[in-house]
Amino acid sequence: MEKKFKKPVFGSLLKRIEEKRRFIQVLAGPRQVGKTTLARQVMQECGLPAHYVSADEPTLQDRTWLNQQWDIARMKISGSKPVLLIIDEIQKIQGWSETVKKLWDEDTAGNVPLRVLLLGSSPLLVQKGLTESLAGRFEIIHVTHWDFNEMQSCFGVNLDEYIYYGGYPGAAELIKEPQRWKQYILDSLVETTISRDILLLTRIDKPALLRRLFHLGCEYSGQVISYQKMLGQLQDAGNTTTLAHYLDLLGGAGLLTGLHKFSGKQHRQRGSSPKFLALNTALMSVLSGLTYEQAVSDSQFWGRLTESAVGAHLVNSSKGKSIEVYYWMSRNREVDFVLSSGKNITAIEVKSGIRKYTAKSLEDFCDQFKVKRKLLVGGQGIPLAEFLSNPAEKWLA
Repeated sequence: MEKKFKKPVFGSLLKRIEEKRRFIQVLAGPRQVGKTTLARQVMQECGLPAHYVSADEPTLQDRTWLNQQWDIARMKISGSKPVLLIIDEIQKIQGWSETVKKLWDEDTAGNVPLRVLLLGSSPLLVQKGLTESLAGRFEIIHVTHWDFNEMQSCFGVNLDEYIYYGGYPGAAELIKEPQRWKQYILDSLVETTISRDILLLTRIDKPALLRRLFHLGCEYSGQVISYQKMLGQLQDAGNTTTLAHYLDLLGGAGLLTGLHKFSGKQHRQRGSSPKFLALNTALMSVLSGLTYEQAVSDSQFWGRLTESAVGAHLVNSSKGKSIEVYYWMSRNREVDFVLSSGKNITAIEVKSGIRKYTAKSLEDFCDQFKVKRKLLVGGQGIPLAEFLSNPAEKWLA
């Protein structure tokens, strides 16, 4: 089945490429969420002559190769009609941003009608290159894991299937073959992301520690764990700064993040114990060793999976927007997720079955921070399917 994009990003990207004003368009997001598919669909739809290349080769491409591809695209220009240049996995090219800046500035000065679309599967590295060299020349479109509505519309998955199998469109057709699905997630997504998008392109002094942190985070997704306790669990004599850095890298790659505790003060939030959150529930399912049927019947695991699905949806749908996602905890009171954008704050509790729901936690949080909107997801609250089909901004106060 062809994976058609239902996301607003398709229309937005097409419009930006067709506009007369010129910016470098950048698609950033994890592996296997459809960036290449989206780029090819836009390439077919825009009606412009195009040149598509990928730097994702066994041997890394260099700046000379990048210059050559740029020149090939320039040669396709005839008159004033623009040409679209698409470069996939741009972060694989050492020093790519400086070269792109030089070539882009040459074209701008010479009024060369070249439209440029860059794709990257390591958002942290892409962002670093953009901010260091290309300030004022680019626009980012974040492509994230697919939400329930997209997976249901394209592949017909039901709610329980989405919670277990997650939002990887490339894996959806393997759902009926559990072993192939598992190997695809482990080999094509997890291992490729860690080994090629993180370890190969970033200095990592303790690669084994990063891998163990990823496994630990998926095992405890939805739970708050201090960095000191992590070091004990990981049996490593490292330091908390290293763990925090590795967690940032895993988050940038779209695998695992650590939510900060909401306190209303930025420095206190950054110093809090993180709440682990797998950014796609497929990662939890495949590492749990449980089959789909076993997971559904295991109330504790299913509860964590459900809560993680909600958290991942909030984080993913907040990308590129002025929205932050937190948790809150005080003594024995806890609020699963907190959305914050400026002065707008929304408290969200998920009725997942992990623990008994009490309105007291929400009330205490709302009283302390003067929150006007509190939401219950699941149970007698907002239906889970509805919540997972709408972006985070819909739920802000």
